Amino acid sequence: MADDRLPTKLWVDAHLHTLTMQGVPFYIHNTGNFASGMVMVKLNGLDTGCKLLQQQRDLDGDLGWMVLFKGEIVAESEADAYIQRAIDRDPDLWVIEVEDKEMNNPFEGKVF
Repeated sequence: MADDRLPTKLWVDAHLHTLTMQGVPFYIHNTGNFASGMVMVKLNGLDTGCKLLQQQRDLDGDLGWMVLFKGEIVAESEADAYIQRAIDRDPDLWVIEVEDKEMNNPFEGKVF
């Protein structure tokens, strides 16, 4: 069975290029697997705390996002500790921090 999905690295690069063009600051905390790593996004609201989103696929294989911490805004230190545990479990995980006071997810996909 062939997998015709875009490699994660190319998908991430396309989104990061868009953020660069929009002047939105971002930081790559962890570079995951080129072809198939999943993505975690840390939305940093700067003074207000952070939200974390974990990329997931639904039963049809479509990308979406699971909001972590029940959608609550958490302290940056709590978000960073969670991220480190996630990387320890899955070193192929991509982790991208986006600085946005409104904490909007710049990546497409529905929220589960």
